[in-house]
Amino acid sequence: MKIAKLRKFNAYRRLERPYTRVSKYRKKNFIKANPAITIARFVMGEQRTDYQYTLNLLSKEDLQIRANAFESARQTSNKVMEEVLGKAGYFIQIRKYPHHILRENPLASGAGADRMSTGMAGAFGNPIGHAAQVRRGEALFTVKVNKKDLELAKKALHRAAYKLPKSCFIEIIENKY
Repeated sequence: MKIAKLRKFNAYRRLERPYTRVSKYRKKNFIKANPAITIARFVMGEQRTDYQYTLNLLSKEDLQIRANAFESARQTSNKVMEEVLGKAGYFIQIRKYPHHILRENPLASGAGADRMSTGMAGAFGNPIGHAAQVRRGEALFTVKVNKKDLELAKKALHRAAYKLPKSCFIEIIENKY
């Protein structure tokens, strides 16, 4: 039994025009299918406002990040924080939403492929997932913690950065109330 794999993301990493469909016929001018977004939660932890520090994970370059990568980074960073602090001693938020729909034109190869494939005649492609379009310096994740948990928050954001394509850096802001 063959398991379906995701196409390598270097095919989608650079920023491209958002998913649109333009046709001279109005009923064909919209996207038919829209895959489900894989990110389970965008906000985790306790939403208080009196945390002493805010840490942002910022992008170093313009790129697209698949929703699967965001979900993986979210799970990793949330697990690091939750194991030590429980559910109440921190706040994590995913700052980007994957609006961009990725599509793939599946090209068949092998015996009988010419009867099943349209080749490049109908090359628009089918929706396969979502991605967020990120510009350089935009915040991907935000973590709010108190001073004693600052190193743990840095560790959580480093773990999240490992799951994302390209490199990121951490910005630390001291909250003054």
